[in-house]
Amino acid sequence: MTTTARRRWARDLESEIDGIAFSAKGPILVHGYDAPAGGMWIDEVIPGKLGALDRTTGETLWSSPCEVGYGRGFGAGFGEGDDVIVLGPSAAGHRIVRMETETGKLLGAESIEPFDEALVFGDLCICTSASKVFAVSTLMMSEAWSYKREGQRYHFAGRIGDRVLVVYSDRGSSLKGVLVLDAVSGEPVAQALAPVLPVIHGMAVDGEQATLLTADVQAALEGDLAVRFMTDLAGREDSGDVVVDGLTLLGLGLDGASRARPLWYEILSTQTGQDLPEVSITADSGKLYVVRGALLEVRDLVSGRDLGGWTVPGLDEQVEWQVCQGAGLLAEEHRLSVFELPA
Repeated sequence: MTTTARRRWARDLESEIDGIAFSAKGPILVHGYDAPAGGMWIDEVIPGKLGALDRTTGETLWSSPCEVGYGRGFGAGFGEGDDVIVLGPSAAGHRIVRMETETGKLLGAESIEPFDEALVFGDLCICTSASKVFAVSTLMMSEAWSYKREGQRYHFAGRIGDRVLVVYSDRGSSLKGVLVLDAVSGEPVAQALAPVLPVIHGMAVDGEQATLLTADVQAALEGDLAVRFMTDLAGREDSGDVVVDGLTLLGLGLDGASRARPLWYEILSTQTGQDLPEVSITADSGKLYVVRGALLEVRDLVSGRDLGGWTVPGLDEQVEWQVCQGAGLLAEEHRLSVFELPA
């Protein structure tokens, strides 16, 4: 029987929320915009605003107009000197913006290449588009390095210390794999996982482990794990029909080796096509958090062992969900909530 996660606090906001940022220290950042009557804008890029909320109480510390707005590609966090960093589209193309953490005062803005996803760290912002992966210095607000290769398409990334993991696909076969880049130089370090998977829906990284939300994982497994997987699938056959893993968690070990080691798998569904359940994953403090509707399942990242499940009210209507140090930050359309999670 699952229990309901304890809500520390919730705040209803007048603005529509489209992005949040939550780190180990400092305020919670929330990006939003005020929709006009009728919901129609003149411009394609909607001017937004950024607010900072006290992480303990949810009290609004400041709210400031933000040069980057609603649109494809958005990222926020804290950079060098703990300044607020925001990246995203603006009326003049994609930009990176620095703001003062205490007041929201604008400290600078620079144009950058367009991207689909951005992750903000203290020293760098890792940005991903279909054609390239590049890093932007949070201090200089300029491109530090970029990576692209003929025949590769890039989807999303994660960072573990001095390594950047990039989910990519081979344009010839359309199969997906995982690259490892040096976070300082952008040079390729290894191919953690060759392009053998038909899909990778998501990736969660923490410590020396990564978990992929994928399907048809047989080609990525080896040894006893591969044998166990085939036995598991055979046991699910119904009326002689061949069963495939339509949605699977695949745990990988990344302990400095040139290739990731498959550690565990968990078949979430043997359905295919449009019938697949909606699942997302994130990782923090050695734990994997699996979201299925309003249900949050927690697993050990190294072993995949089930640590329990909690119902999180509003999780099935999320705009975004982030986890940090035993707390879950949930953004709904007009509400921000913080829940206590197992430490």
